[in-house]
Parts: sequence; C-alpha cells; structure tokens
Amino acid sequence: MVFAVIRVRGVINIKPDIKHTLKLFRLTRVNHCVLIEENNVMKGMLQVIKDYVTWGEIEKENLLKLIISRGKLKGDKQLTDDYIKSATSLDNIDKLSKSIIENKFKYTDIPEIKPLFRLNPPKKGYEGVKKSFKNKGALGYRGKEINRLIERMI
Repeated sequence: MVFAVIRVRGVINIKPDIKHTLKLFRLTRVNHCVLIEENNVMKGMLQVIKDYVTWGEIEKENLLKLIISRGKLKGDKQLTDDYIKSATSLDNIDKLSKSIIENKFKYTDIPEIKPLFRLNPPKKGYEGVKKSFKNKGALGYRGKEINRLIERMI
C-alpha cells in the first residue's frame, strides 16, 4: 500500500523535531504532496508530524491523474509516456501507477524526477487546519478520503 501525504500547515512556531521530519519527507511547503510506502518506520514518522499533514491510501486512478497532471522532471518538464518508456522498464504512465500501488516500483526511482507534487489549494478550502480529520478537521489519517481531497487539489 502507498500513502499520499499532503502538507496542510505552515512553519510558524514549529518544533525542531517536527521540522526535521517534514524536511526528511521533502514537505517543505504547504500543499506539497509525496508518495511513501506503508511500513512501521514511515508510520512512526507520520505520527510525529500528524498535526501538520494529512495522509491516506491513494487509489490507482487518482495516482494516474496526479502523475499526468502534476508529475514533473527536472527543469519543470512534463512527464510523458515516452520518457517513462526510455528511462524505466515500464511502458507507460498507467503501468507505472499500477506498479507503484503494488509496491513493485518507487516513484523516486525514476531518473531526473521531482520527488513531490505541487498541488493547488483545495476547492472550497480545508475543513479546518487545527483539528484532526476525525473531529471534522483536515489533519491526520484520512484513509480512502485522501482521494477526494486530491481530486479537489488537482
């Protein structure tokens, strides 16, 4: 399973350990998104930064939309099927998204790829950036609901 992690809050009055963990995830700005694999280490790191990010399991269709619309190469070049075919053993972006979901391939293993997605703020805004998702806010674990948020941000 692959998690999509989106930064929701800024850096004012942030503790150094939280700031360092966000830096390790490459979440340097609000509305940046990264893909991480599900394991105990990553879950522990997510618990450290749970008050600044939201995350959940991304579906194949949304990952495909995300890669097509927001996947960039160095130099802000668009990611294309031709580049995927020449740089990896996969044929197109559809097969890439399927293999990422199945943990057979990492998005960051593509040469010269930017490891994060820069997203727009969500349409109709966040629910509340100081409350957890369970308490009708925007922070913390969302599960499959992350897909609806990503659709609003693409």
